[in-house]
Amino acid sequence: MRRSENGGTGGETRSSGLWGTGRGGRGSDGRNATLKRGLLALVVLALAAPLAASAGSGERDAHGDSYLAPALQTAASSTPNADVRVIVHSDRGAGKAQDALEEFADHDSTRLPIVDAAAGSVRAGDLPDLAETSGLVIVPDTPVALDGLHGFKDTKEKRKLPRGHSPQDFTSSELWTSAVGVDNLWPLLPGAHPESAAGKRNPSIAFVDSGIDASRSDFAGRIRAQVDMTSLPGNSAGDGRGHGTFVAGLAAGAGDRHSGAAPTAGIVSIDVMDDQGMARTSDVIAAAQWILRNKQQYDIRVANFSLHSATPSSFRWDPLDKAVEKLWFGGVVVVTSSGNYAENGKKSDVEFGPANDPFVITVGALDLHNSTSPDRASVAPWSTWGYTHDGFAKPELSAPGRDLVGPIPAGSTLAEERPSQVVHTADGTYMELSGTSLSAPIVSGIAADLLTLRPDLTPDEVKGALMVAARPVRHAAFHSAGVGEVFAPGALALGSPPNPNRALNAFLDPDGGDGPAFDDAAWLAAAQASPAWDEVSWLDGWQDAAWSLVSWSDVSWSDVSWSDVSWSDVSWSDVSWTDVSWSDSVYGDIAPD
Repeated sequence: MRRSENGGTGGETRSSGLWGTGRGGRGSDGRNATLKRGLLALVVLALAAPLAASAGSGERDAHGDSYLAPALQTAASSTPNADVRVIVHSDRGAGKAQDALEEFADHDSTRLPIVDAAAGSVRAGDLPDLAETSGLVIVPDTPVALDGLHGFKDTKEKRKLPRGHSPQDFTSSELWTSAVGVDNLWPLLPGAHPESAAGKRNPSIAFVDSGIDASRSDFAGRIRAQVDMTSLPGNSAGDGRGHGTFVAGLAAGAGDRHSGAAPTAGIVSIDVMDDQGMARTSDVIAAAQWILRNKQQYDIRVANFSLHSATPSSFRWDPLDKAVEKLWFGGVVVVTSSGNYAENGKKSDVEFGPANDPFVITVGALDLHNSTSPDRASVAPWSTWGYTHDGFAKPELSAPGRDLVGPIPAGSTLAEERPSQVVHTADGTYMELSGTSLSAPIVSGIAADLLTLRPDLTPDEVKGALMVAARPVRHAAFHSAGVGEVFAPGALALGSPPNPNRALNAFLDPDGGDGPAFDDAAWLAAAQASPAWDEVSWLDGWQDAAWSLVSWSDVSWSDVSWSDVSWSDVSWSDVSWTDVSWSDSVYGDIAPD
């Protein structure tokens, strides 16, 4: 078989207990559940369950048994002639994963060194034979969907916004820029005034999305790279969907009266979505790999993922989580949307990667109710919040996400689907949309501003600064808005931000092959032994936080029953493989009626 490579990140080995060592997930029976949102159904598949490397033998070799996801086991017996997309990890590196996969792959495979894996298509009936190779983790290459609630119809009267309320060079007719305080940062940014630029190159935000329309004046001169990584057919050049352009506009646009949070930031577009808003997990992982390899060349300090997997998972098992962690450990702030599957504001839990990863910044959506005061704001009723399957509270914080206006290509499928929400102006086509997809880039832009003005900050410190400075949302259910609404001036003013990932960092292996790797087995042992394992994160630097009264240090664990959480084998309810249509992958924007 021919090989398709996306480049490496250095070493080909990984020292995490997650992959192929058998230190987690042994003895599990996965189960799947079908999650319906609006008119679309996202199929949920348990990520991993063990399959002995040698049938009938209980022996383990030096590299451990292989693991085959239960949905794939079902497919092997019920639909053996079907072609299925899989991601195969090897504890001996991406090369060995690709070698194992290509013994059975029907088409070219793609190497994913960032997670020591390869992706390709395999006949379902051959999966048990593939799993005979020891040291593998074999999971479905599941669909990834965008988090924009583009079909949302607001029952409120259209608000009348003030025009030009922001200072000097950049302007916005949107309330959210004042609500989160980014308009106070704009005059400080190098490039906001020609005399202050002094040749300085501002950091870039990478958008893993549906592409960006580079012809827009909103981004003029600041798109440093555009990469098409979509392996699906039906993807137009630029941004055929429209979602990526909108998201980039909120984070880094500089249009007249439509400035984004970081209007001087560099922009890197990585297109992983087709024109219907669907991607493969392997393409999103490949995008993370590209960012890691090219971050220095393009000054990438922030990566925005306004999307989610279709598979609920533990961050210990999910290859998408492992990929964004590599970015975080490599110095890139990762911001992701929490999702839009809550119902009537109730706790829904945060089940999908990458929002379920405890290292990254997960963002929920607020409705401002035509006010810049957090006392008036509320959590949007569809904004996802709660616990991950590993017990972490998400989101960390929230940002405006309801009825926002941003740029969009006039001929995009999104504009064609929602013509009543499109606004044509002399400066281009704009649209009014809602969703946590739109809250995440606001935080990404603020993170880029912080790194422009304080380039020495680490991802952990950026996260700590944003959390400490967040303003409480008093009309929100406990923890539904995280610690509160992001507030840029407060984050910038913080002298020494605390590290909210301090306890997690104690389980990092600094020599994890191609950089630090998380030792999930050691973390699991510590977490099982003491629910106060993370107390160290909240000892220093949090005393002045306005949200300290909510006892954030208790939020993550006090409501989690350790006996109810299957820490060694994440398992859910059952669903048949026939619920999955891998041939007509119509996973896109999730919209209620």
